[in-house]
Amino acid sequence: MAQKLLRTNRNRQVISCRVASQLVKSITFEKTIIMRYIFFALLGLMITACGTKVPYTDQLKDDYDLTEQNMKKVQFYTSTTIILEKSIMKGNQNTTSDGSLVNSQRSEEKRVIIPTNTKCVFDKFGENGEVFIRFEVGPGKTLKYALRQNQSNGKYYLVANWKAEKGGELSYGNETYYATSGSGNAYLLVVVKKLQQTKRKDRIVKGIKV
Repeated sequence: MAQKLLRTNRNRQVISCRVASQLVKSITFEKTIIMRYIFFALLGLMITACGTKVPYTDQLKDDYDLTEQNMKKVQFYTSTTIILEKSIMKGNQNTTSDGSLVNSQRSEEKRVIIPTNTKCVFDKFGENGEVFIRFEVGPGKTLKYALRQNQSNGKYYLVANWKAEKGGELSYGNETYYATSGSGNAYLLVVVKKLQQTKRKDRIVKGIKV
């Protein structure tokens, strides 16, 4: 009788261990399924927003309906470093204590440097569709950009009265400056972002056991 009771207890222990083992495996499997589902659910929701600087053109203006009001909401950039130079000559004539005549002259140079990719904003349109851009606050501190007749790429380049010996004459801050020859390659840039959203739902099938 005692042996039967002992066997029965052992069988119960074996059964209990088996049930516990199966329960642990089932819980582990369920956790694995849940973790996989969460992982794939998160992976399935992919949002890609990348910005690329592109030239400002009339085509882009039409595509995005860039009216004068909308232009003020756009962040512009300059493609190339712009250097504006100005020389001021000052002189006077007088005499020294020994009676010599003296002609005194001195020059003062001013430079305005606008580095590549400097942020700027729209100020106004010109009479012929030119775009006036502001890099800093102040009266007259705008630069004009426009299409070039000999260019077919549609870019808006810095406008100045280009002279071979001096560079490009223009007005900045109500003063006359001369842009360096390299500044003539500067054109307007804007950032275009492409937003792509992909949503995917995954369901993992457990299968059927016999």
